[in-house]
Amino acid sequence: MANPSKKTTSKPVKKTGFTKYIIGFWTLFGVGILIIILLFLMAGWGAFGTMPKFEELENPETNLATEIFSSDGETLGKYYSENRTPIKYDDLPNHLVQALVATEDERYYEHAGIDAIGTMRAAVYLGARGGASTIPQQLAKLLFTDNVSQNFVGRVMQKFKEWIIAIRLERQYTKEEIITMYLNKYDFIYQAVGVRSASKIYFNKEAKDLKIEESAVLVGMLKNSALYNPVRRPDLVVQRRNQVLKQMQKNGFLTSEEKDSLQALPMKIEFTPQGHDEGIATYFRVYLQGFMRDWIQKNPKPDGTEYNIYRDGLKIYTSIDSRMQKYAEEAVTMHMSNLQKEFNYQNRNNKTAPFRDINEDEVESIIKRSMKVSDRWKKMEAQGKSREEIVNSFEKLTEMSVFSWQGIKDTVMTPRDSILYYKSFLNAGMMSMTPQTGEVKAWVGGINFKHFKYEHVKQAKRQVGSTFKPFVYATAIDQLKLSPCDTLPRNHFTIEAGNLGSQNDWSPSNSDNKYDGMLTLKQALAQSVNTISARLIAKTGPKPVIELLDKLGVDTKDIPNVPSIALGTADMSVFEMVSAYSTFANEGVYVKPVIVNRIEDKNGTVLYQHVPETRDVLNKESAYITVNLMEGVTQGGSGTRLRGTWAGNQDHYKRAVTGYPYDFKNPIAGKTGTTQNQSDGWFIGMVPDLVTGVWVGGEDRAVHFPGITYGQGATMALPIWGIYMKKVYADNDLEVSSGAFPRPENLSIEIDCSKYNGKNSDHQYIPDELDF
Repeated sequence: MANPSKKTTSKPVKKTGFTKYIIGFWTLFGVGILIIILLFLMAGWGAFGTMPKFEELENPETNLATEIFSSDGETLGKYYSENRTPIKYDDLPNHLVQALVATEDERYYEHAGIDAIGTMRAAVYLGARGGASTIPQQLAKLLFTDNVSQNFVGRVMQKFKEWIIAIRLERQYTKEEIITMYLNKYDFIYQAVGVRSASKIYFNKEAKDLKIEESAVLVGMLKNSALYNPVRRPDLVVQRRNQVLKQMQKNGFLTSEEKDSLQALPMKIEFTPQGHDEGIATYFRVYLQGFMRDWIQKNPKPDGTEYNIYRDGLKIYTSIDSRMQKYAEEAVTMHMSNLQKEFNYQNRNNKTAPFRDINEDEVESIIKRSMKVSDRWKKMEAQGKSREEIVNSFEKLTEMSVFSWQGIKDTVMTPRDSILYYKSFLNAGMMSMTPQTGEVKAWVGGINFKHFKYEHVKQAKRQVGSTFKPFVYATAIDQLKLSPCDTLPRNHFTIEAGNLGSQNDWSPSNSDNKYDGMLTLKQALAQSVNTISARLIAKTGPKPVIELLDKLGVDTKDIPNVPSIALGTADMSVFEMVSAYSTFANEGVYVKPVIVNRIEDKNGTVLYQHVPETRDVLNKESAYITVNLMEGVTQGGSGTRLRGTWAGNQDHYKRAVTGYPYDFKNPIAGKTGTTQNQSDGWFIGMVPDLVTGVWVGGEDRAVHFPGITYGQGATMALPIWGIYMKKVYADNDLEVSSGAFPRPENLSIEIDCSKYNGKNSDHQYIPDELDF
């Protein structure tokens, strides 16, 4: 009998702890992957907040600054709510892109939006060995994460959204486009949004001109621009810059020798803020804002909405030349800082300083008016404060920063005293224009826009004094065909009441109190003889002079039809004076001043193109004779100092006059002007292709020099013209003419007095008969 077979049974294998660990790990890993996939799907479905639509990714909402260009291609400034001017990838220097990739995203060209290696490293080491954000993720955060969540869960949810957006960005844009968008969007602080603005603000150059070490500074700021601030923390920024250079060497963009030499370089920052109160042509930019507001109202977009100069990225191409603007601002600063010293010196014993010729009640009235228009008054009034509370606040000592020619000063004074302090400054207005084209080349509306907002080129109108006289002479020449050699007596002259609109007898006096002898018209204008100007307007009548002014672009509605206007009692702006004088230099043709040549939208489409506006005002002969008369001012009149080679009394010139000796040899026509009590000093100077006007005075007419020595236009205003033109002529690239004014063919009026009437110095006498 066979033995029954034994039934074999296998014993169960016991699971070891290691096996359980493996199973648990893969289970958790699988669950984690599923959770991550689920979170991605939920984020994509909008469970954690609205995801941007395809159209938003294709055209992410951005605020583009409107950029203002000079005629020579430089950026004058910007209008913005966010100071960002886009740059194209082709204009990014290669080393800037290399520094960005090496520092922020080493595997940028290998991943599709999310760096798996970096993410795993960050997860394992909890960020101790670097973060995991790729450039597309950082761009997604900049574009679509307004406020970073402060709690862990919320930030995780935001992170998932940024990952999904990063992947979509990678699908829709090239690597180059993503880099360009990122560098255009990042905020480098100090109102520098985007790498182009940052390049201008920190290095005063275009991004394409950055050096490697400068690119490394900007890339270093991407980690935290507030922390790595080149202006406030230069040592820390140098360390960060050197780390960027090290990353570039690690990734093969630099050799060890190049890295070492670049790290050894000092950091050179040329901080050039682009705030609305700073930079070049500040007053002009404010005037341009008004021009743009008017243009926008009259020129809507194709969809009927209005353009926005703060968000639409317009490009405004102006007539201003950045070099001439710079020279003009330098000339104003040089002379006004010097003139102010003398003004302060002469006020040292003035009990009503800075005012003169008014009593204490009138001083108090000026202060009260200033208080009521101040920001302090408006702000406190808006807060519901009583009038008494507001007035009392002006008597309380307050910490403040004030303007001075030595720089901004921190001080303690009452707001009332600050009003008097600012009233004590002399101010200036200056404009330079090409007469043949009407292009305004330089515009200086005051001494410092941040502290003196009132603009003195177009906004302010001041009494013009003797700079008005060429209009009287031009009218007489045009009507009577006079020669510069014709003569008139200098003696007393009266226009009786009832004649030519004069309500009372009008008998002007001469500033030098000389009333004997005869003078040619050229001598009379050069010496600014009032009695001869009165005789001329008596012959023409005031109305034809006003009509001439109207044709010259002057607003004449407030100019009275009376003979006393011959001495410059009318108020006019620097803008009006320069554009009017330009007609004489342009052979009698008025060209309306132009400040904007072209406007483009952000895509380069031309929205506006300037069309010149011209009209014939005087014949060539009358215009040329008027210019010839004004040449006499710089040959033997109040403008003769422009031709001097001597410095004169050193104390006098050091204290009040700037730029001597000027030593100009070329033909210059011009006219100085000084008003009653020396409240206004003027000089309008012309060469064939450039007319420049300067006004100097106090904001209040009671602020002036006590005497004519320092208070005349030749001392107050002419030096600014002289300094400016010396700088202009020194710049050969500007090619400003130093030749003669164009002479009409077949000139019928003799200008050489030695040949006049075929006799030496036997000038025609203009009889005194008046045709009232």
